[in-house]
Amino acid sequence: MQPIYPAPDHKKEEQITSVKTMKAYATPDIEHEVINIISKTKEIRPSRLRTSANLSQFGFDTVDVVDIILELEKSFQIVIPDEVPLTTVGDFVKYVSSHTMRQAS
Repeated sequence: MQPIYPAPDHKKEEQITSVKTMKAYATPDIEHEVINIISKTKEIRPSRLRTSANLSQFGFDTVDVVDIILELEKSFQIVIPDEVPLTTVGDFVKYVSSHTMRQAS
């Protein structure tokens, strides 16, 4: 008796292929885009924002942080939960970097 193997699942192969074509943005690209989004919120030159900079140093309040989160969610197509502690520029960059996947071009 020959062993019976299941028929190939082409749908599963397509899913695997699509996952392989996804790639994370390079960190410098994400950092640059995140800093630009943050700088536009308070009209601060991006060159003044370092990853170690605390947003409160620049006068960002809770409403500003919510605006930044909404813009990042829209730009990177991610969801940032309320309980994520985001106090520095680097916090935003790290979170977005670790949760962003975009289709490879």
